[in-house]
Amino acid sequence: MFYKLIYLLGQKYRNPSLGKTYNFLKTSENWSLEELENYQLKKLKEILNIAYSNSSYYKDKFDKFNVNINNIKKLSDIKLIPILTKEELINYSNEIHTNLNFKKKFLASTSGTSGQSLKFYREETADSFNRAAIQRGYSWYNVKPWDKNGYFWGFNFSFTAKVKNKILDRLQNRFRIFSFEEKSLKKFIKKTKTAKYIHGYSSMIYQTAVLLNKLNLPKPTKLKLIKGTSEKIFEGYQEEIKRAFGTKMISEYGATESGIIAFECTEGNLHINMEGVFVEEIDNEILVTNLQMKSFPIIRYKLGDYVSLASKDKKCACGKKHLIIEEVTGRIGESIQGIENTYPSLYLYYIFKNISKAENVNLNYQVIQDKKGILIFLIQEKIEDNIEEKIKKEIYKYFNSDINFTIKTNVKLEVSKGKLKNFISTINE
Repeated sequence: MFYKLIYLLGQKYRNPSLGKTYNFLKTSENWSLEELENYQLKKLKEILNIAYSNSSYYKDKFDKFNVNINNIKKLSDIKLIPILTKEELINYSNEIHTNLNFKKKFLASTSGTSGQSLKFYREETADSFNRAAIQRGYSWYNVKPWDKNGYFWGFNFSFTAKVKNKILDRLQNRFRIFSFEEKSLKKFIKKTKTAKYIHGYSSMIYQTAVLLNKLNLPKPTKLKLIKGTSEKIFEGYQEEIKRAFGTKMISEYGATESGIIAFECTEGNLHINMEGVFVEEIDNEILVTNLQMKSFPIIRYKLGDYVSLASKDKKCACGKKHLIIEEVTGRIGESIQGIENTYPSLYLYYIFKNISKAENVNLNYQVIQDKKGILIFLIQEKIEDNIEEKIKKEIYKYFNSDINFTIKTNVKLEVSKGKLKNFISTINE
């Protein structure tokens, strides 16, 4: 009761519109697909008008490409709008901001793990909408935001930041890990006994599960939800996590600049947050339009992920009509440099996906490129010789003799700022 009161007081002060927005989302989660798409079209027209009338960047861009926003009559007409790249978002962030005045807004920033960091302002209603979308996802698992929870996030904090975070965590009934040493992990694991959910970087949750199982520590019994975010969740994680925590890890998909894109339901489907974003897939890449943010419009933004969208006809047993992301197949990183040619890093995903399908072996991997034409494949598990030979054949199938490579097994994967990247290139293109 104490933490619920603290949460509601904090919500009233920081996010006064959150409660109303959450109630709206709990109603709209029962809408038909037609109702959801009608709402999306209404919000799309609204955000386009705001962007054109109040953002110098969008006005100049729409005029340059002869875009008449009045020609947007249906959702598919969004293709008339030019695509927004990450480089544009960073280089023209000041111009993208609208000149609208808001009673309250918050400074947001991206981590910069995949490049230059972005800073922008998000108004209170958009911030509340994003938080309400997460809270709705929690509700599917009967989890309240004030329930005791464990948090895996970046842990390279200064002493002052640690103290500040500990105070905030205490008020939010949250405990987090500040180092990845065994002593800290054991202390964290002990606290999970009374937690209702844990969340954060999926690779860190996996490593904690490995240690818990290895040391045969007492298993937590009250966890209702384990949520991975900000990283791809390998299938190879799930068996270890289920054994440690009694349930699989579910996915929350989004980004700081785009907001929450999708949340996994109890039936295992990643439902798009259709009231908050409009999603497109072009050549396996996701484009995101945020339908709620007026201070810093995000329209047809190339987020930098490969995805696969399910057919509109796919039905989910949970009953929700929200469209489904079949799979977030990987992060679009630097291209792989062969001896003669360049290749998309998506090839690495398919190499291990094919092995998984053919051999029923799920591997956690990371690929490093320090020199042109050479790849180092790091595999966390110890594998049989025949599996390694099949991996070699898969690698050759995608790169032929244009890539020389080595495979290292039973190794620890590299983590940067608490986050695991599948492909790391140190080549300056």
